[in-house]
Amino acid sequence: MQTNILWTGRAYYSLENCLIDTTDTGTEVNSVVVGGYEGQIYRVEYQIRTNTHWETLWVDIKYHHSNRREHLVFECEGKGHWKMNGRQAEEFDQCVDIDISLTPFTNTLPVNRLVLRHGESRKIRVIYFDILQQKVLPVFQEYTRLSNTTYKYENVPNDFEAIITVDERGFVVDYPALFQRTTLLDTNYR
Repeated sequence: MQTNILWTGRAYYSLENCLIDTTDTGTEVNSVVVGGYEGQIYRVEYQIRTNTHWETLWVDIKYHHSNRREHLVFECEGKGHWKMNGRQAEEFDQCVDIDISLTPFTNTLPVNRLVLRHGESRKIRVIYFDILQQKVLPVFQEYTRLSNTTYKYENVPNDFEAIITVDERGFVVDYPALFQRTTLLDTNYR
C-alpha cells in the first residue's frame, strides 16, 4: 500500500509531500519539504527505510539551507549501531529512531515501534537532524501514550513538550504549533 500525505508546517512555513510505501518487508518513505524560515528558503529531501518493526535501517537526507548543501547517508542494522557516510558513527550507538526537525513523519517511527500501552512512557535515544541549525546529534526523547490517538512527546531534559494527535496507523494528524496534516490519500498497488 502507498500512502501520500501532505503536511503544512506552521512554525517553519513549510509544505511536505510524503510518500509512504508499506510492504511485507517494511516501510520506505520518500519525501520533499520546502519552506521559509527567518528570511531563508530551505529544501529537504529524505528517504527512510525501516523493517517490519519500524526500526530504522537507512536514512538518506539532502538539504539546502542558507547557501549550504548537505548530503548525509546513515545505515543501521536495526539495533542502534550506525554508519554515517560509510564510516562507523559510535556517537549514535543506542539510537534506534531518527528525528528530522522539519517533518512530523519521524514521530511515526517511535509511535509505531514502541507499541506503548495507555499511560505507558518510554525514554529513547534518537539521531536528531536539526536542519535549520545544520547539526546532527544524539538526543533523548520521551513518549507517553495518553489514548488511542494521542501521545505526549518530550525532549529530555524537558525544554519542549507537545501533545501529538495521530491516526490509527501512527501518522501525525496534528502537532500543535508545528505541523498539521492537510491531505491523506491511500493507493493499493501490485
